[in-house]
Amino acid sequence: MGYHDDVEHEQTAPDMTTSGMTGAGSARPSEIVWMSTQEAARRLGVTPRTLYRFVDEGSLAAYKMGRVFRLKQSDVDEFIERARVQPGSLEHLYPERKVAAGPAGTDVALDEGEPLAP
Repeated sequence: MGYHDDVEHEQTAPDMTTSGMTGAGSARPSEIVWMSTQEAARRLGVTPRTLYRFVDEGSLAAYKMGRVFRLKQSDVDEFIERARVQPGSLEHLYPERKVAAGPAGTDVALDEGEPLAP
């Protein structure tokens, strides 16, 4: 068994260039799709500063490779799913509609801050 036999069985790491990190449709399920911090921030719709805060708080995993940080696309997608707002959980953010007695005993809904008619 010579040197060339061993080389044939070695697996190379995926390309770490930006073009190799995107294109989720081209990646096999076993391959890691890496994202730059700029790409991850853009995907999340946040600034890079907010992305770094998520990483620092432990909400989102990141990996330091040399001088740059990389994120797994699957981790970013899972973070998005965990952030999903459950229906019925936002009632505390909007006030209950005020109801005033209208003409002839009918109820009229008032917007918050709207003065009552005399």
